[in-house]
Amino acid sequence: MIQMARLHIVRVVFLGAGFILRHSTAFAPRQLPSLPFETISRCDVTPRGFCRTRVVSGASEAGDSGGPLDIIDPLASPSFDLCDDDPPRERRWVRALPRLTGGDELDRVILATAIPSMINLGVVPLVNAVDTYWVGRLGLALALAGQSAANQVTFTLFFLVAFLPNITAPLVATAVASGDTAEARARVSESIFLCALLGAAGTAVLVLAPRRMLSALVLPAGAPAMEYAAPYLRWRALGMVPALISATGFAAYRGLLNTVTPLKVSLLTNSVNLLLDPLFIFVGKMGFVGAAVATAASELLGGATYLRLLFRRKLATWATITRPPSAKALAPLLQGGAALLVRQLAINVGLIAATRRAQVLDPSGVSGAAYGICMQIYSVGLVILIAVQGTAAALVPANLAKCGEEEARKCADRIFAWGSLIGVVVGAGQVILLPVLVPLFSTLPEVREAVRVPALILALMQIGNGPVFAGEGIMLGLQNYKDLAIITSVGIVAMIASLASPLGKGLEGVMWSLFVWTIVQSAGVVLHYLKIGSLAVKKKPSSSS
Repeated sequence: MIQMARLHIVRVVFLGAGFILRHSTAFAPRQLPSLPFETISRCDVTPRGFCRTRVVSGASEAGDSGGPLDIIDPLASPSFDLCDDDPPRERRWVRALPRLTGGDELDRVILATAIPSMINLGVVPLVNAVDTYWVGRLGLALALAGQSAANQVTFTLFFLVAFLPNITAPLVATAVASGDTAEARARVSESIFLCALLGAAGTAVLVLAPRRMLSALVLPAGAPAMEYAAPYLRWRALGMVPALISATGFAAYRGLLNTVTPLKVSLLTNSVNLLLDPLFIFVGKMGFVGAAVATAASELLGGATYLRLLFRRKLATWATITRPPSAKALAPLLQGGAALLVRQLAINVGLIAATRRAQVLDPSGVSGAAYGICMQIYSVGLVILIAVQGTAAALVPANLAKCGEEEARKCADRIFAWGSLIGVVVGAGQVILLPVLVPLFSTLPEVREAVRVPALILALMQIGNGPVFAGEGIMLGLQNYKDLAIITSVGIVAMIASLASPLGKGLEGVMWSLFVWTIVQSAGVVLHYLKIGSLAVKKKPSSSS
C-alpha cells in the first residue's frame, strides 16, 4: 500500500507539471548567452502600439560550459514587452482589471512569471502535507503536535535569515534590467555567504539545544509533546543551510524573470522527499522522525543543485561565495535588511504566540495537532499568493527601471487586481476541499472535529491575503522596507492584543486573531500604495494666479 501511494503521488506531480509545461506557450523560454553579457536595449513600436524593449546580448565568455541562460519570455518571442507608450484611455481602476479573455500582454507577462512560481512554491507545502499525512497515519495526536511545534521553531530561525533572499530578488532584477551583470553576481554571492554563515549558527543552536529552543518559543516546560518535538527538530534543522541557499538561488532566478528553472529544481527535490518519507518512517523504522530526515535530505539536494546552476550561469563562483563581503558591499543589504529583519521578527513573535497558545489549550495534544493541520492546509493556498508577492517584487522594479513610473504603476495596479482575484479563488477552493483534506491528516475523530471551524476561518483569511501579498510584493520591489516593517508590526500588535483578550482562549479565537492581523495588514499596504508610496499619484499643486 505504501509503495502504491508513493508511486501515485510522484506520478501525479510529474504528469501535472509536465502537462502544464508542454501545453502552455507562456512558459516557452528564450535563449540568451550565458552571463556575463552586455545588453543593448531599443524600443520597437508594435502594430498594437506597444513600446517593445528588445534586449540584445553580447558573446558569452570563452570556455563557458554552462550553456545558454534561460530568461523567460512570457510572449514566447525574441522580445520582452515592458513598456506601453499609449496614453491611458480608461479610468485607472477599469484599466487595472485583468483581461480574462482579451489576451492582454501585461496579463501574459504577469501570469507567465507567477504561474511557474505558484507551481514551484506549491510543491513544498504539498510535500510537507505528505509529511503530516504519514505522521498522522501513526494515530498519535502528540506526534502531530510535536511536529507542528518543531516546524514552527525551524521556520522561526529560517525566516530570520531569509530576509536576505527577499532583498536579493529586486536587486538582481534591477541590475539585470540595467545591464549590470557584475552587480547581479555580487548580490547573489553576498547573500549565499551570509545565509550560510547565519544558517550554520542557527543549525548549531537547534541541533545542540532543541528542548531549550522549544520551551523558549512554543512549548511549555514539561509539555507531553516535547518528547516528539525535540528529536524531530534536531533532524529537521540539518536542512537549514541548504534551504537558505535554495532560497537565494530561487530569488536570483526570479530576479532574472526565470521561474521555470526553479520549478524543475523543486520538482526534483520534493519528489525525492516524497520517496524518502515512507521509506524512512516505515521501512527504516525511524517512526515520525523519518519525515524530518527525509525533508533534510531533500533540502540538501536542493541547495547543491542551486549552487551548481548558479556556478554554470556565472551568477556565483567558489571564490565569490567564500569571500566575506566588504562593508561597502554590505550597505544595500544592511539598509534594507535591518528593516526586513524587524519585520520578520514581528512576524515570528506573532506566529510563535499563536502556536504557543494553541499548544497550551489542552494537554492531550488535540488542539496542537488541529492547529498544525489547519496551518498545513492554509499554507498550501498561501504559497500561491506568495508567488503573487514575488511577481510584484520582480516586475514592478523592472518596469520602473525600463519604462518609468507610469508603466510601473500600471503593472502594480494589475498585480493588485490579480492578487485580489486569486485570493478569492484560493479561499473558495479551500472551503470546498476541506471535507476531503481534513480526514487525510488524522485518523482521530476528536482532531478532525477540532479542525473544522478553524480551517474555515483560515479560508476566509485567504481573501484578505490577496491584496496583502500583492501590496507587500510592490513594497519589496520598490525597497520600501521600513514602511513595510511598520505596517507588519502594527498588524502583529493587533493580533497579539486579540490573543490576550478573551477571544484567544480557544482555537477558533486563535484563528480570528490571525484574521485581525490580515485585516490590519491589508488596510496598511493598500493605503501605503495609494497615498504614501513612490507610485502614489501625487496631486499637482494648483498654479497661483
